[in-house]
Amino acid sequence: MSRRGFLKQGAAALSVAAAEAWLPALAAETRLGVRRLGAPQPFDYARLKGVARTLAAAPYRPAPDRLPAAITRLDWDHWEAIRYREERSLWAGEGLRYQIRFAHLGFSVLKPVRMYAVESGEAREIAYDPGMWDYSDAGISPRELPASLGFGGFRIFFHTDWIRDCAVFQGASYFRAVDGEMQYGMSQRGLALGTGLPEREEFPDFIAFYLERPQQDSSLLTVYGLLDSPSVSGAYRFIITVADTLTMDVDAALYPRKPIERIGIAPGTSMFFAGKSEKGLSEDWRPEIHDSDGLQIWNGTGEWLWRPLVNPNVVRVNSFVDESPRGFGLMQRERSFAAYQDDSVFYEKRPSVWVEPRGNWGRGAVMLVEIPTRDETLDNVVAFWNPATQPERGEELLYAYRLSWCRDPPVRPPLATTGATRTGIGGVLGQQRTYFSWRFVVDFFGGDLQMLTDADRVVPVISASRGRIEIASARPLRPLAGWRAMFDLVPTDSSTEPIDLRLYLSFDGQPLTETWIYQYTPPPPAERRF
Repeated sequence: MSRRGFLKQGAAALSVAAAEAWLPALAAETRLGVRRLGAPQPFDYARLKGVARTLAAAPYRPAPDRLPAAITRLDWDHWEAIRYREERSLWAGEGLRYQIRFAHLGFSVLKPVRMYAVESGEAREIAYDPGMWDYSDAGISPRELPASLGFGGFRIFFHTDWIRDCAVFQGASYFRAVDGEMQYGMSQRGLALGTGLPEREEFPDFIAFYLERPQQDSSLLTVYGLLDSPSVSGAYRFIITVADTLTMDVDAALYPRKPIERIGIAPGTSMFFAGKSEKGLSEDWRPEIHDSDGLQIWNGTGEWLWRPLVNPNVVRVNSFVDESPRGFGLMQRERSFAAYQDDSVFYEKRPSVWVEPRGNWGRGAVMLVEIPTRDETLDNVVAFWNPATQPERGEELLYAYRLSWCRDPPVRPPLATTGATRTGIGGVLGQQRTYFSWRFVVDFFGGDLQMLTDADRVVPVISASRGRIEIASARPLRPLAGWRAMFDLVPTDSSTEPIDLRLYLSFDGQPLTETWIYQYTPPPPAERRF
């Protein structure tokens, strides 16, 4: 999914029947920058779950396509030229720590989403009003736009910076946030359906959002979302706290319309184009290009796993079977500008997102889907929790978790962590190679490594699903205050099926590092040159 593709899926409007049955639109009223529609209606999360359950009991009805030509013909530059008038922000002038500015439809954001303001237990719809935007550079006239046009999403602003937004909900079920670096990167989704399967993936839409007025002097913002798709409806609650690590406490109630073969809970979507382990695959001048460089897992048994990301030649789907996971997420560990040399998009500042389940999620697997890409604007990595039991029609699925948008996850292993993974041709320097092998060089940092001496016997513990391991070693990496493990993998058959690798460093029978895991695809025999 590209950066613009992040916007492309959009969010569908409420079905006409559901909207008329629950929140009818009456006369509009202007109040503090935005216009309200209709009379206030009682609202809380329990009522929203009831709406989602009711939607799921009826056949799915996609929103009608009624956008005017003035919107559908907008290109990127003219859509970007539509400027929101700051004085029309929700809660502008009320002395609160948050303001909301609404996104306009256009370019690839073509599915309207309805917006509601929630105050004192009552919800009231927010009216689309062309007066919210300045169209002078966009090449369209407000007179061309109907009063029922709707919104493309919304951006959240915090009182410490009214210029730069700190979170955005816009495009299908996608949303993004920043940490203290104020740099956007990877995205999260409300739900993933069929990701990595041969048939086309289904993208549920957030069709309505409910923005609850925060308390005076409070840094908590509560946002509710109503989600709908052909397979499932859902109610979401996001309790957002803006800080150097921005957190979202998420509650999700899901109501399947039919059995779902693969459902993804707390899915994260990112981009990995080129990195240290992908040398030679990119023709770009920059050494590394990625929003995230690895999947980190803290599984139910307490083991810490690190899986470096790759840009594969074919779609790869990996499952890490678990029970009651403690946390997982797509991480950006490489924080050095020198690693990227990019002074325009600042990959070293991209946030990681750590998913911390609340409650017992039971049996299932953290799934990682990696898709080939030749363009850094295309998101090609997805990670999510897939429960072992397939959802059935009529069920209620309840999930709660915390998302931390951060430079470092809120919990870290007490062991040393992986800093870099490099690969290349194997063999012994200065000796003629007589067979093909592939070398892996893995650097570890932190933990107790700096307390070891050169005389301490540190052992690399390595396993492979196929092939032969040779020339394995572990030694201090004094210039970088770490330790380096090296080994060669020799494919012992002609198969090009992936080979699963595991590695950690051990001293005196105890692990010193997290477990590094990797999937290597050997080349065809005719291409195994040495």
